[in-house]
Amino acid sequence: MLKSHRYTIGFICWMTFITLLSLLTFPEDDGPKMDIPNLDKAVHFTFYFVAALLGCMSVRERTSGRLTLKKALLIISISIILYGIIIEVLQSTYTTQRTGDFYDVVANSIGAFTGAYIIKRLFSGKRQLKWKI
Repeated sequence: MLKSHRYTIGFICWMTFITLLSLLTFPEDDGPKMDIPNLDKAVHFTFYFVAALLGCMSVRERTSGRLTLKKALLIISISIILYGIIIEVLQSTYTTQRTGDFYDVVANSIGAFTGAYIIKRLFSGKRQLKWKI
């Protein structure tokens, strides 16, 4: 039973993980700090890249591929980008130690579009996987 819902469960868990990391405040560690330029943007890109991959696969899983690939990519991309915008607004308005950042939204969006592009490439072209299950 759960095997047939693995992408949906993974997507829900991943989005819950993103939400918790985005809205909870963690105590500062007094240990050594790494100063890697734009690491935060790379993390945002990665979170939303994985979200797009899992989201598209979840839609495929839930609809058995009856929803066209193009529609699935559009729905997931727009939904994840709107979700990222909402998270940034919530960080600005409801948390005390976090702030929303326009460039985080940009990194989120690029990650979502890249994930959708990878799914498109996997399910179209000469060596395509089958979208319909």
